[in-house]
This record gives sequence, structure tokens and C-alpha cells, in this order.
Amino acid sequence: MFRAVGRYFRAIGYLITGRIDQARQTLSANPNVMRATYDQVIRDKTARIHQYKDAVAGMISQEEKKKSQVKSLTEEVKKLESLKAGSAAMARKLVAKYNGDVEAVKQDAEYTRCQTAFRDFSTTLAEKEQRIVDLEGDLETLAKSIGGHKIQIQGLLRELDKIREEKHDAVADVISAREEQQIADMVAGISADRTSQELAELRDLRREMKAKARISREMSGLDTKRDEDEFLSYATENVMTDEFDALIGLTKTEDRGHGESDEPTRIPEK
Repeated sequence: MFRAVGRYFRAIGYLITGRIDQARQTLSANPNVMRATYDQVIRDKTARIHQYKDAVAGMISQEEKKKSQVKSLTEEVKKLESLKAGSAAMARKLVAKYNGDVEAVKQDAEYTRCQTAFRDFSTTLAEKEQRIVDLEGDLETLAKSIGGHKIQIQGLLRELDKIREEKHDAVADVISAREEQQIADMVAGISADRTSQELAELRDLRREMKAKARISREMSGLDTKRDEDEFLSYATENVMTDEFDALIGLTKTEDRGHGESDEPTRIPEK
């Protein structure tokens, strides 16, 4: 039972969904709705492209920052190399001072200071150089990634321009198709508007009113009276015509009354 109830409600849901989809399709075919839908799609795509540009701009900012770091580290490396060379030069002076006596040079505190500085400069220099290598690797990766994203953004912008052009073409096609369909429906007699139906209703009403008027005349005797008047008028006209023809001698012999003579009437003598 519960399964049947569940199937029943699912069927209702499918029915509602189908009707909603059908209504949505009908609305989507409206030129104004289609134009607004295209505008919304264009706005959404434009917003996503702007977000994409912002992300790429962040990558470019990182690239510029890393380039600045490489430049700064390069200057530090040059300075460390100079300091390293300076500490070595001071140590060589000590060697010259003691005429190459190793024990005397090493016992001098200046030697220890130069040696410690040389080691620190060398260690720091190696770290800086490794950092530069790492940054240059990051910059190479960023440059490739940024280049690919720029190409993709250009493609998205071209697609957006095509959608803008497509909007006008699509709306024009829909309007033209609807006009053609309406004309075809009118020619086929299946137009969706009420023009043909209203004409048919008017013609039916005209025939109905004429039929009612004819029945009313027959029921009230108007047709009989009209027929009698027509017959009397015709008879009177024929009698007058016969009388006129007789006076002017156009009446045929066989139409004259029995006992009439063809000779002219004689006037009796006095």
C-alpha cells in the first residue's frame, strides 16, 4: 500500500514537473523572454570572466613580487660576494704581514674574524643563490600558467562576443518563425487566434437569424399575404395589358370571344 501511495505521489510530481517544463519551454520561446535570458547569460559569463581575470591578476601580482625578490636577492648576492672577497683580502694582508707564517697568522685575532666573516658570507650567499634558483623556477611555472590563462580568457571573450551576436540572430529567428507559423496556420485554417472562429460564428448567426425570420413570416401569414398581393398585382397588370392590346388591334383572332365578326361594325342607315 505504501509503495502504491509513493508511486501515486511520484506520478503527480512527474505530471507537475512535465507541465512546468512545458510552460517553461513556452515562455522561453517568447522573444522578450529569450532576449532577457540571453542578457542574463551574458551577465553571468561576464561576471565569471571578471573573476577569472581577477585570479589571473593575482597570479601576475605574485609573478611581479617574485621578480622583485629575485632582483633584491641578486643585489644581495653581489654584495655578499663583495664582502666575501673583502674578508679574504684582509686575510691575505695578514699572511703578507707575517710573511706566510701560518702559526702567526692563525694566532692573530684578525684572522679569526676574517675567517668567521668569510664563512658567514659564504653560507648566506649559498642560501641566497638557492633561493634565487627556486624563485626563477616558480617564475617560469607562473609565466607558463599565466600565458595559458590569458589565451583562455581571450577565447572566453570571443565566445562572449559570439553570444552577443547570437542573441540578436536568435530573437530575430524566433520572431520570424512565429510569424511564418501564424501565416501558415491562417492559410491552413488552424490559426491560433480567434479571427476565423469569430467569422464562422458571425456567419452561423446570420444564417440562424434569417431562418428565424423566415419561420416568423410563415407563422404570422406574411408570406401568404405577400403571395396574394403579388398574384393580384400580376392579374391586374395582365387585364390592363389585354384591354390595351384589344383597343389597338393587337389581340389575336383566336383570343376573341365567340360570335364576334371580323368585319367592321356597320352603322345603320337612317
